[in-house]
Amino acid sequence: MIELSIITINYNGLADTCALIETIPFNENLEVIVVDNASRNQKEETNTIAKRFPQVKVIKSKHNLGFAGGNNLGIQAAQGKYLFFINNDTIFKDFNIQALIDRLESSPTIGIVCPKIRFAWGNNPIQFTGYTPLSPITVRNQAIGFGEEDQGQYDTPHPTPYAHGAAMMIKREAIDKVGLMPECFFLYYEELDWSMMFMRAGFEIWYEPQCTIFHKESQATGQNTPLRTYYMVRNRLLLVKRNWSGLTKYLSYAYLLGGVGLRDICKNAIAGKWDILKATLRGIRDFYMYSSLNSHPSTY
Repeated sequence: MIELSIITINYNGLADTCALIETIPFNENLEVIVVDNASRNQKEETNTIAKRFPQVKVIKSKHNLGFAGGNNLGIQAAQGKYLFFINNDTIFKDFNIQALIDRLESSPTIGIVCPKIRFAWGNNPIQFTGYTPLSPITVRNQAIGFGEEDQGQYDTPHPTPYAHGAAMMIKREAIDKVGLMPECFFLYYEELDWSMMFMRAGFEIWYEPQCTIFHKESQATGQNTPLRTYYMVRNRLLLVKRNWSGLTKYLSYAYLLGGVGLRDICKNAIAGKWDILKATLRGIRDFYMYSSLNSHPSTY
């Protein structure tokens, strides 16, 4: 019987995906599912994975379904009681997955648990040991411990308001109750929205430091690109639309559009960063299109 399903998305990231799989010790209670999200050389990449790791279940998507859509394909194929969603640009050094399972089983109200996440470069500084709540106006928050050297200062498990999309383990029964990951985001913010769905359904989200993963971070999209800018602009507004209400929603819109949005437009115009400027404007436009038509926003 499969106890744990590990699900990861491959998108033009064969080397990273293989590096991750190599750090997973296979056994009869565990399955690994790789969803290829329409990589440019999909046949080559999926064939390589299947040949090197015959025990891995490879799913080919004909279209790039985004982070949520790809993971939802994995959910539908998974057989495990627990589903561990992990970015393909991560690796394990100590595969202490049992700590996450134990945390999930410690209470019926815990639906999601995330490990400690450290960067895979340098002296492996901390990326995530839990989140602070989002500000209702600025839609900003902080990852606890971000950038700090890990000296054990965050080795106490605790609840966190949101899961980290790079690594989160979820009870199958909780997903059955809450539903699949929201695909309208395509990229960025979907795990925050999903976290809110779990919280509204009565589940808790926890951080468990006894398991650590190491993250290379943004190997697929880059840090300051039109692609990232577009989805960050559009999806922050979309998150507000889906989860905020009343005066708070409109104050947040005013801040994101009249404050941050206008500032970024002027800054990029002055700097001559026309590709980033166009991505910002397109993100705002597509959010308005989504709001007025109530349909899936166009992809970048």
